[in-house]
Amino acid sequence: MADLISDGKTRVVWAASITNINAPTTTELNAAADYTQRITPDGLKLDPSTADVDTSSLASTFDTKTVGRVGFDVEVTFKRGDTGPEDLPYTTLKYGVAGYLVVRRGVAFATAWTAGQKCEVYPITCGEPANASPAANEVMKFMSPMRVTAAPATAATVA
Repeated sequence: MADLISDGKTRVVWAASITNINAPTTTELNAAADYTQRITPDGLKLDPSTADVDTSSLASTFDTKTVGRVGFDVEVTFKRGDTGPEDLPYTTLKYGVAGYLVVRRGVAFATAWTAGQKCEVYPITCGEPANASPAANEVMKFMSPMRVTAAPATAATVA
């Protein structure tokens, strides 16, 4: 049994609209802006968090808990480009812009969207873009803070 390597096997697109986030269509995904090649290698941050709910009582001698609400901290770091298409994430993902961040993992980046593939769909509203501090021997970058506005479909199936 071999380990799954993520290099070159993640695809990230930005869709203005998706009718059913549990079953995005190949048409919707092909129409989406593919930002994969503009994201830095460590720039896709989709961190889930689960709150604790205290279930102990006055009679308890041990603290017990169960799972509560789930949330996501989403930040995507992009490389800036010097021309229109290469700088599309910077010119598109402005404060208040809403859409869907779609992530496919474990399939070669260049593989076309196909019915039956698994993906994650996050309903998003963008925060204020943050330009990264300049650094020697690095490309110019910016980070887009994103807010998940409804429960995402983390196990969606492409229709």
